[in-house]
Amino acid sequence: MSIEKVILVDEKDQPIGLMEKLEAHEKALLHRAFSVFVLNEKGELMLQRRALHKYHSPGLWTNTCCSHQREGETSLEAGVRRLQEEMGFVTPLKEKFSFIYKAKFDNGLTEHEFDHVLVGNYEADPIINPDEVAAWKWVDLEIIKKDITSNPEIYTPWFKIIFEQFYHYLQVES
Repeated sequence: MSIEKVILVDEKDQPIGLMEKLEAHEKALLHRAFSVFVLNEKGELMLQRRALHKYHSPGLWTNTCCSHQREGETSLEAGVRRLQEEMGFVTPLKEKFSFIYKAKFDNGLTEHEFDHVLVGNYEADPIINPDEVAAWKWVDLEIIKKDITSNPEIYTPWFKIIFEQFYHYLQVES
């Protein structure tokens, strides 16, 4: 299996090089990423609980899926690919916004990402990949917002940051 690389970028999302994923997280270098938020007709968000053997943030709840674009891959192509790999389904996605964030982990790694937030709709149950996902559930956005405040330790560091941006975006859009 080849070593996964991330696309290093500047603050304008212009590529400046490639680096092995773990090294980029160790050095806290800005790199391109995406976060997928899948909603159902009720406006509930599909959350996933990360697999328990993940090298960071195992067993924590997060958005539907997220990862890094590969060289030559658009954010939408990457989102569709990773949604299929992790959650076992494909649905059309739209890029809604992007922003830069930084989140440190207890194990010394840091996510410093130029994150492209992708949104899609889906109604069926996913077919989760147990190598990636331990569990999943649909949750109302207001319940998530309150639960992040009450139980922040059960959510990934990046999800808490990205959810706030996503929630704000939805408020502005409506």
